[in-house]
Amino acid sequence: MAKTAVALIVWLCIALSAVAAQPAKQTTKPVRPAWSELTAAQQQVLAPLAEDWNNLDATRRKKWVTIANRYPKMKPAEQQRLQKRMKDWAALTPAQREAARKRYTKLTPEQRREMRKQWEAYRRSLAQPETPFDPPVAEPIGPGTTVPPAPSSDPQ
Repeated sequence: MAKTAVALIVWLCIALSAVAAQPAKQTTKPVRPAWSELTAAQQQVLAPLAEDWNNLDATRRKKWVTIANRYPKMKPAEQQRLQKRMKDWAALTPAQREAARKRYTKLTPEQRREMRKQWEAYRRSLAQPETPFDPPVAEPIGPGTTVPPAPSSDPQ
């Protein structure tokens, strides 16, 4: 009986070690789209994120692809701002990014509404056609108006 128990334990150990030695099957699908699946135009727009692309989850990748697709319709000022922000974000360490996300989650609903309100006002201002600067017009000098003399540079 003792020999049977020892044999069973040895067999169980061998079986478990054989199972543990087998490579685990990959149960998760790769996150898509992969960088290579983006169009050349999308890759150009998202270039600041290229190095970190493989670390982004599917939701963030989808968000950035949507932004890249809207990019050609943006005004040049918006495009420049987007590129600068992507470069700034890409330059942050993972810890700095996490801290920025935490700061955002700590905002009160009122602060978030105010941020959105300011953002919308900014976007509307970009949508307004620019008006050329009109210099101020001097008041006309009518009859009987005296003009004070210019200051003299001669010491008296």
